[in-house]
Amino acid sequence: MKRILVVLAIFGAAASLAGVAAGPQRGTAGAAAAPADLVLHGGKIITVDDSHPEAQAIAVRGDTIVAVGSDADVTRYIGPSTRVIDLNGALAVPGLIDGHAHFTGVGEAAMNLKLAQAKDWDDIVRMVGEAAKTAKPGEWILGRGWHQEKWSTRPTPNVEGFPVHDALSHVSPNNPVLLTHASGHAAFANAKAMQIAGVTRTTPNPAGGKILKDANGEPTGLFNERAQELISRALSADRAKRTPAEKEAQARKVIELASREALSKGLTTVNDAGSGPDTITLMKTVVDEGKLPLRVWMMLREAPDRLAIDMPKYRVVNYGDKRFTVRGIKRQIDGALGSRGAWMLQPYADLETTGLNTDSLDDIRQSAELAIKLNYQLCVHAIGDRGNREVLNIYEETFKKHPEKKDLRWRIEHAQHLSAADIPRFGRLGVIASMQAIHATSDAPYVLARLGPKRAEEGAYVWQSLMKTGAVVSNGTDAPVEDIDPIPNLYAAISRKLKDGTVFYPGQRMSRMEALRSYTIQAAYAGFEESIKGSLVAGKLGDITVLSKDIMTIPEDDIPTARVLYTIVGGKVQYTAR
Repeated sequence: MKRILVVLAIFGAAASLAGVAAGPQRGTAGAAAAPADLVLHGGKIITVDDSHPEAQAIAVRGDTIVAVGSDADVTRYIGPSTRVIDLNGALAVPGLIDGHAHFTGVGEAAMNLKLAQAKDWDDIVRMVGEAAKTAKPGEWILGRGWHQEKWSTRPTPNVEGFPVHDALSHVSPNNPVLLTHASGHAAFANAKAMQIAGVTRTTPNPAGGKILKDANGEPTGLFNERAQELISRALSADRAKRTPAEKEAQARKVIELASREALSKGLTTVNDAGSGPDTITLMKTVVDEGKLPLRVWMMLREAPDRLAIDMPKYRVVNYGDKRFTVRGIKRQIDGALGSRGAWMLQPYADLETTGLNTDSLDDIRQSAELAIKLNYQLCVHAIGDRGNREVLNIYEETFKKHPEKKDLRWRIEHAQHLSAADIPRFGRLGVIASMQAIHATSDAPYVLARLGPKRAEEGAYVWQSLMKTGAVVSNGTDAPVEDIDPIPNLYAAISRKLKDGTVFYPGQRMSRMEALRSYTIQAAYAGFEESIKGSLVAGKLGDITVLSKDIMTIPEDDIPTARVLYTIVGGKVQYTAR
């Protein structure tokens, strides 16, 4: 019997590798079977496996699924040491995968001022003032999440809708302040931070960035795209004064907080959208110690002159117990729509600018050649229609130069605003659209102002248009840009409903199954991981998310009320709702 079970497990894994999902293992009820370590029963299980789409129970031995089927089928896998969870009708789905987030950014955000809920600029000034009262002399005050388009009133005074630093500098005269925009593509600094960084009225705009100045030529405190580096370098210089032990302790705390947050939201895997060698090295150490409670798929991100040196060093697939992978490199061709940094073919409707090109086209071409040579996925941030077109051009040129290379699964991260002429190219070229549904409903209130109705309807968050070309669309949150919680994101994908009840171009909505697939099997495919995760099939990893409500059938507007009951990674319960 043991030999038969081994053969069945091997067959199931092989079937998955071949693209054929292994079905439930249905034995005679009551027949002997090697006990599982974990059994879930009495629920509704959506497998995302077309051959057997639903089940009642699932058994996991070690980190691998051994049976999926009816309660009667799976009962025989219960032994004296099996942990048995009665789902009581709850919904179990494949472990949810955030296809694009900033893993360490989530942990860092948990340690800094949380600005996303600020109603206006005065709220932010008040929060910084409170922090300054308890900060040590010279200590940096950090925060993230503000978005000027989501405030109840425009700040006064303002430049291009952004505040000026005077009030912030008044409440924190002795502590440098750096507040990152929700998008991550702009930041606001006070006078002390600009003084430390050496920024004055004569400081020129760096390539790919802009220092916003007032009518008198004085810096307002707003640093767009690459201009942020002027301030962040000063912050890095301050952090460099810490001892190696202090730096490592801080980095470990960030990983711990990010892991805890992701698990509490039902995520079993996070695709990290760009980290450096130091983070990769520490992640491997944490895996070696058995202290990474979920899975992380990571893109290497660093300066172009280092990529050729470091890419061979840091590529790793299924490190440890399939806990950690680095097989993508991250580049960025433009900025964000909210800060008007997205690179557009035509000027913005509300400001005479076409945005910013950040990484040069030559740099991205060089990265493409390295990715082809060293078997990496190239993952390029592109939000504007010009940015997306230029990336697609580079991808197509590279593919034509290397016709022997197949199934590359190169990605465009965000793919938010497209020209109609470029939409079919995703499917034709096999380029993955790594998108974030929540951005559609979060950004919608200002998309029309930025783009105008024609461009918005034609190419803004066009999930259905992309899928109809045969393109794979994966889903994520871009956390900490948005909350890493998948439930609001799935609701956004399904409803495209705004807070005022209006629906943002409803023809692009996903069905419930399309949305779930974008968070499971499609997100796994986007990282070459569909053979081991993304659906609940014998032979795959026992990564499972259990929700309190059936998001596939409840009224649409009730979807946001679902909560996570269990997050299971490799057959081990890593989070339980209290």
